[in-house]
Amino acid sequence: MSIEAKRDALVEELAPFEDHFERFAYIVDRAKSNAPLPEEYKIDAFLIEGCLSRLWVYPEFKDGKCYFHTDSDAAITKGTSTLLCDLYSEESPEAIIALEPDFLAEVGITQHLSPNRRNGLTNVRKRIKAYAELCLKNAENQ
Repeated sequence: MSIEAKRDALVEELAPFEDHFERFAYIVDRAKSNAPLPEEYKIDAFLIEGCLSRLWVYPEFKDGKCYFHTDSDAAITKGTSTLLCDLYSEESPEAIIALEPDFLAEVGITQHLSPNRRNGLTNVRKRIKAYAELCLKNAENQ
């Protein structure tokens, strides 16, 4: 499935929730099914700045694809970061760099986040994109 198809599937999944409380309840439930990040990855190197809660994103690169794993001590934070990590995981660095997560506003997520959570989500995207850029640069230098 292409990254655009994954984005479209997420929009379809989230669009039916007209009430933002229901949408966030769904996102929290989805986060609960996401395996917790092992403790050895809950370190400052993977900590996302700008969020009141503690939020980690652990990246991996294998077989030409990027993978992102996340965890947080706050359910909504973990849920929203899980959406981004799921979208961008198993994708090439080029695809990750090219696709912005505008769909989050489309389905009414970013408008209902506190400024700190919105800032944290923005920083998750920046970290994911920076990692993809690093992978692309490393591949070009080989």
